[in-house]
Amino acid sequence: MAAGKGKPVTAAAAGAPAGYTAVPVKLSEKQQSPHYLYVKEHKVREGTDNTYPPHRTLFVLNIPPYCTKACLSRLFSCCSSVQSVNVCEKPGPREKPEASKTKFFNLKTVPGFRVAYVVFKNPAGIQAAKSLSLQGPLMISSESHPVKTGICKWIASYAAGVVDPAELKAEVDTFMQAYDQKIAEEEAKAEKEEGVPDEEGWVKVTRKGRRPGLPRTEAASLRVLEREKRKRARKELLNFYAWQHRETKRENIAQLRKKFEEDKQRIALMRAQRKFRPY
Repeated sequence: MAAGKGKPVTAAAAGAPAGYTAVPVKLSEKQQSPHYLYVKEHKVREGTDNTYPPHRTLFVLNIPPYCTKACLSRLFSCCSSVQSVNVCEKPGPREKPEASKTKFFNLKTVPGFRVAYVVFKNPAGIQAAKSLSLQGPLMISSESHPVKTGICKWIASYAAGVVDPAELKAEVDTFMQAYDQKIAEEEAKAEKEEGVPDEEGWVKVTRKGRRPGLPRTEAASLRVLEREKRKRARKELLNFYAWQHRETKRENIAQLRKKFEEDKQRIALMRAQRKFRPY
């Protein structure tokens, strides 16, 4: 890790937030102005679950997109042995690692500037990391560990994005085998528990036999709902309650009035059209 010569800059002059220390870094020797990482010891309030080990975790802000986990581990390895580096989009508890890692699906990429949690094996690494602000800028890219940027990075990203059909098929086959095994175990468990009462004496009944249940389409579901509606209408008691009598009389009176008005209009029209025709 090469360190360039330069005059130390205070945290306030580097724009560091209150409580942070500004650590200057450069992508390479060609870069004239340094970039600043803002670091401080990671602490949480009492009674709060801390997913990172106390007194050994360094919280880092303002990480540029070209600075990877390997770069951060290499930058702070001069302070103490680095146990782990977790880069994320925003501060928060550490996410639980997924049981199965995939190379092709559900890949999460964090764009833009990020934050990181650097865990040292020795608590002395925290104070040593803060003292880096008094030294010259640290180099992110070197001859032994070059960092790809620009067109080289785009070409590498494109090459890494080309899917190998054989690897993809192998991963899909592995996933389907695990899925089939899981379904077979669930079916075997359900068949074993079929007809066996639980602790409260209830027996789980499943629909199996010659005509097992099939998934319904939208049209089939509408037909079933219409059939149920007609069945409820047949079973409904008509004119059983007093309010039903009142509603029925009111509807009959409204229909009679409507018919009377229609008849009056029809008679008036017939009278208007009647003429004397002697021949």
